[in-house]
Amino acid sequence: MANQNFPAIYLPHGGGPWHVMQHSPPDDYAKLREWLEGIPARLPSKPKAILMVSAHWEEPEFTLLETPEPKLRYDYFGFPKATYELNYPAPLSSHLNSRIKQCFAEAQQKLAGEFSRDYDHGVFVPLMVMFPEADIPIAQLSLKSGLDPTEHIRIGKLLAQLRREEVLIIGSGLSYHNLRLFGPQARRPSAEFDEWLTNTLCNQTDEPRNQALTNWKSAPSATICHPREEHLTPLNVIVGSANEAKGIKTYSGKLYEATISGFEFA
Repeated sequence: MANQNFPAIYLPHGGGPWHVMQHSPPDDYAKLREWLEGIPARLPSKPKAILMVSAHWEEPEFTLLETPEPKLRYDYFGFPKATYELNYPAPLSSHLNSRIKQCFAEAQQKLAGEFSRDYDHGVFVPLMVMFPEADIPIAQLSLKSGLDPTEHIRIGKLLAQLRREEVLIIGSGLSYHNLRLFGPQARRPSAEFDEWLTNTLCNQTDEPRNQALTNWKSAPSATICHPREEHLTPLNVIVGSANEAKGIKTYSGKLYEATISGFEFA
C-alpha cells in the first residue's frame, strides 16, 4: 500500500447542513448523498487520516488546524435548531499534522498554526455522510488569502507525497457558487463553465492544466459562476497533489438548477 496513491478528491459540499434537512424536490441532494456515501468503497482501503481543505477557511498564510479537540463551527445561518446541535467527534490527527509541517519545512514554505478554531461545515458536512462513524483522524489546512491559483497548486504538489501514506486529500467547495444566481438563470452559465472545467481536468495534465486553472477567469461564464473563487480554490490544491493524473468526473448533478460536479484524481 505504501507505493499506491490514494485518490485526491474535489467535492461539492452543498448548501449548509443539507444532509440533515428535508428537501423539496429531494432529487438533487439525494444524488449527492449517494455519491458521497459511495466514495469509501472506491478507496484502496480505509484511510489512515484525511486532509481537508475547505472553502470556508482563509488565513493570511497557509494555516494548520491545531485545536486539541475540535468541535463543530456552525458557520451557517437561519437553519433549524437541531442543525446547531450536530456532533462529529473525529479526532485531530497529530501524526498527519506533523507530516504536513515536515512537507512545508522541506519546501521552505511558511505555515502558521491555529489553536482555537473548530471544524467548519465544509469539513463536517461531507464527512458526516462519507464516514459517519467519525473514526478517521482529520487534519485541516486553510486557504491563503488572495486565493492565488499558482500558490495553491504549489502547496498541493508538496503535499502529494501524503497520498502514498494512505492519506485521503479532499478539497471541499462547489464547482458553481453564485448565491445570487440559482434557478433557471444558472442553467446556461453553470453548464458552460462545467464543460470547460471537465475538459481542463479530465483531458489535460500537469502544466497545461495548471496554466488553464491559473487563467480560470477567461473560461466561459467563469466569473458568473464564481463571483469570488473561494469555492473553486480547494480544487487547485487537489490538482497540485494529482501531479500527472487525469481527473475523472465521478459526480455530475444539479443544485437548484445549476450544474455541479465532483472530480477524483487517482
